[in-house]
Amino acid sequence: MTAPATDNADARSSDRRPRVLIVGGGLAGLAAAAALAPRGCDVTVLESRPRLGGRASSFLDKTTGERVDNCQHVAMGCCTNFLALCDDAGLTPYLAEQGEVTFLLPDGTVSRLSELRPGGRSLPAPLHLAASFAGLKHFTPAEKRRLAAGVRALAKTRSGEAEDFAGWLAANGQTECLTTRFWEPVLVSALSETPDRMNVADARKVIVDGFLTHPAAWRVFVPTVPLDVLYGEKLLGWLRSLGVTVRTGSGVRYVKPGREGEPARVVLRDGGEVEADHVVPAVPHHRAAGLFSEELAEALGLNAAARLETAAISSVHVWFDREITPLPHAVLPERTSQWVFNRTRLHETGGEEGGGRSEGWYFQVVISASDALKERPQTEVIDEVLNELRDAFPAAREATVQHVRMVTEHKAVFAPLPGHHALRPTSRTPHPRVHLAGDYTATGWPATMEGAVRSGFAAAESVLQTEKRPERIMRPDLPSGRLARWLGFASGSGFA
Repeated sequence: MTAPATDNADARSSDRRPRVLIVGGGLAGLAAAAALAPRGCDVTVLESRPRLGGRASSFLDKTTGERVDNCQHVAMGCCTNFLALCDDAGLTPYLAEQGEVTFLLPDGTVSRLSELRPGGRSLPAPLHLAASFAGLKHFTPAEKRRLAAGVRALAKTRSGEAEDFAGWLAANGQTECLTTRFWEPVLVSALSETPDRMNVADARKVIVDGFLTHPAAWRVFVPTVPLDVLYGEKLLGWLRSLGVTVRTGSGVRYVKPGREGEPARVVLRDGGEVEADHVVPAVPHHRAAGLFSEELAEALGLNAAARLETAAISSVHVWFDREITPLPHAVLPERTSQWVFNRTRLHETGGEEGGGRSEGWYFQVVISASDALKERPQTEVIDEVLNELRDAFPAAREATVQHVRMVTEHKAVFAPLPGHHALRPTSRTPHPRVHLAGDYTATGWPATMEGAVRSGFAAAESVLQTEKRPERIMRPDLPSGRLARWLGFASGSGFA
């Protein structure tokens, strides 16, 4: 578990509680708070917005009265640290495990990816998905052989951080059909970029760690409640029970780490100041450098991090007068729409805390790597998405659209471009009072909820190390199975 600290004689013998200020109430900052509070630290979280969650947050749709996530977030079984935090905080009941992924092709072909579990037991990876892969209907036998060869070649790649994935696909015989029907649906959703703007190492991590090394790694977990319920209510309540102070509406203007023997000072936007023994900046990479002097931002690696490019994610929220499909979610290859979620059905599994219920059926369509859409009118994109839903789901053709809106997070994630890992700083910095958190730090993961939580845990480990109370908080990856190791499908990508 994350919360209970291990016995530590030095900590028990001292009444000193290091004061830790966490700047930012997103998932990275909340993870750092969750790790430090039960380990003898006096933790305060300062969040400029009126709600927690950062980019993983919700808003109230005034037309329907429903709380709506700015974008659908999902986790996979390989996200060991995120799932551990959810388990410790009592959030697991609000995550629906999905054992099947449905692909709906424009020509009407339906394929399903699911795990073969004879006798209720998982087969060793990668055999757990082999039968399902062989049964995919949207590839010919020859295409399946070519795709399998591509997956094997990627798994055996031990570098590639500086190489773009589109070039790798072409060099390894992956056709346009395989790219648009397999590689893009999986990787664009995970990395929020197109193959020409993602590096080979990150693509390998998604495929190998997510599908090839452990039978539980590929399983998808979808929140059944809005994110502001998950983080702004459930996680917040648990953190407060640990003694964490959370101050929303408290924007930070400047951080003065202080000289040796002096406390750090955090200057608030309202002119107030707060002292601390340690500061954990947990804000997005494009904001972190602005909290410090130019010289210190350079020394902390934040000026380099500010050069990370960003990628947009859009979502189209649609309320119909009826349910257009009973599927909880589905992948829509070769379309502008990429993944559709039946939020009403998912909310119902969350009970009364599902975020409010309008008269209609609420579906969310996610479009990752959506920067190209900003040149088009929103009405045009919305019309295209609605037509794609009608094409994929016959019931939508007779359904009435009660309400629709489009939301774009323009700086949703940092882009996994070739060479970007060199710009990512470590959580431990040259300054003993500053410990960085944020998914942009050198976690070895792309911009995901797992990366955010890992960064928070790494920052907490750095605080404890400085306090001479070193402790391992980070959860290990799922272990690679014996068969996967024999096949050479080692987890990890070599850039962490």
